[in-house]
Amino acid sequence: MADGEMDAAELKHMVMTFRVSELQVLLGYAGRNKSGRKQDLMTRALGLVRNGCSLPIQLKIKELYRRRFPRRVNISPSQPSSISHSSSNSNPSPLEAALTSISHQAEAQQLFSNHIQSNSLPPHLPPVHPDVTLRRLPFYDVIDELIKPTSLVPRGNSRFQETYFVFHLTPQQAAHINSSRDIRPGMKPEYNVQVQLRFCLLETSCEQEDHFPPSICVKINGKLSPLPGYIPQQKAGAEQKRPSRPVNITPLCRMSPTVPNHVNISWAPEYGRGYTVSVYLVRQLSASILLNRLRGHGIRNADHSRAMIKEKLQHDPDSEIATTSLRVSLLCPLGKMRMTIPCRPKNCTHLQCFDASLYLQMNEKKPTWICPVCDSKAPFDDLIIDGLFTEILQRTSSELNEIQFFEDGSWHSIKPQRETCLVATPSKPMAEDLSISSASGSASQDRQKVEIIDLTLDDSSDDDDDDSVIPTTKDTGTPQLVPSPAPRAHSRSMLDSRQPYAMPMSSSEFMPSYPMPPLPPEFQGMPGLDLLSLLQNDSQFSQPLYLDPLSSGSSSSRSHSSGQPDVISLD
Repeated sequence: MADGEMDAAELKHMVMTFRVSELQVLLGYAGRNKSGRKQDLMTRALGLVRNGCSLPIQLKIKELYRRRFPRRVNISPSQPSSISHSSSNSNPSPLEAALTSISHQAEAQQLFSNHIQSNSLPPHLPPVHPDVTLRRLPFYDVIDELIKPTSLVPRGNSRFQETYFVFHLTPQQAAHINSSRDIRPGMKPEYNVQVQLRFCLLETSCEQEDHFPPSICVKINGKLSPLPGYIPQQKAGAEQKRPSRPVNITPLCRMSPTVPNHVNISWAPEYGRGYTVSVYLVRQLSASILLNRLRGHGIRNADHSRAMIKEKLQHDPDSEIATTSLRVSLLCPLGKMRMTIPCRPKNCTHLQCFDASLYLQMNEKKPTWICPVCDSKAPFDDLIIDGLFTEILQRTSSELNEIQFFEDGSWHSIKPQRETCLVATPSKPMAEDLSISSASGSASQDRQKVEIIDLTLDDSSDDDDDDSVIPTTKDTGTPQLVPSPAPRAHSRSMLDSRQPYAMPMSSSEFMPSYPMPPLPPEFQGMPGLDLLSLLQNDSQFSQPLYLDPLSSGSSSSRSHSSGQPDVISLD
């Protein structure tokens, strides 16, 4: 009893000295959850010790403790001298002396080897070929094992470690790979039979997923092999990880049975965590092949789904709210289309299914194997075809997208509601609206009589702008038309070809629509002012001068004598 308590206290003391990496390794070995903070991991590890852990777990704790604090054996210099001194005092026979020296040499060599191993090498080296089981990949069938799972053993204390492996292909394997080559114009060659490289953690407690060591670099026959890209991390400063996928090294391998293939691997080792590497010859499968295999597993009986419905709709006497029916959609949550092969994981508790064909096609492009309904893990081996939903899809029309389940396991279809659009009718008749709109249009046309000015004429000179102003009289507001000067000689043909934009407006068009008040009697007999006579006699409104480089001097004099505008020749 005292020895058991001493062992438990010693194990507790060992566990208390562990770091996060050692705690995760211990909990993973024991099959417990190894995620969380250090305090949570320590609580779970101490719970293993308190509950009386088994012998393998005790050995694992001691192994991790020895890795954490390796024991060093110091060779005492007095031992060989004391042995030689004691042997010199007596007078042994030659045979005894030879045997004694041989035994002393063997003892010293053993002590020296223990000293070297405890100081430079880890106390417990992992096995070369550990009993590691990798998780089977649904889209690949393993044909042969080229390199068994081999431990990546660090040598020395350097930050980055490097190791290499060699494997050969048999004539049958090389021929099998070459025959599966698919060559298409403009595309890289693809192989249906591939050489696959896989990494995983050095754990023998359960099946291991693909896990890349940190700072991994792989070279096949001296050429750098492409690896899956890092997963984007949401937290800043988090450790970069690669997706759990194998590496296809077929294009870099030598397809000859006489030439070896060299694999060079460099990585950064982690304390308390080991890795393994393995190489397989596999055949790649398609989504249609997996769908046929899923159909070959059979269809789960519909009574199983009915039992689940009854269990979900069972009345709870302690609850005030009772659920009497369940509405389930016949549309796949992935493609939003009606399902053809309804399936779901056998470990999920929901009734909603998804289309098996679409689910396999999506995982063929990007393997995640996550249930689209509840986001839990849904590997291929856990998928089942639901018999009840298969019957419902066969009995209902293709337009039906939703059903309702009842407490006794029965169901009935829910017809889709047709959307109706209400169009508001006008309150007034159409003829009345047209008459009102035509009347308003004519009235607006009468009001919108605006003077139209030709902007295409040359307005570079200020004289033209002054001549375009239409003066009005002060008493009546009637515009007086002023004759414009003759156009220039070089633009005369261009002006003649234009059509007039507006006809001269009469004085009646400028009269206001409202009645004008009568004039006082003292102003009724007065004549109106003639502004045109004033403008013509003003000296500042003289005849303009035009420059024409095409006319001669005689034509200029003739035009001046005839009263036409003056034109000065530049010849």
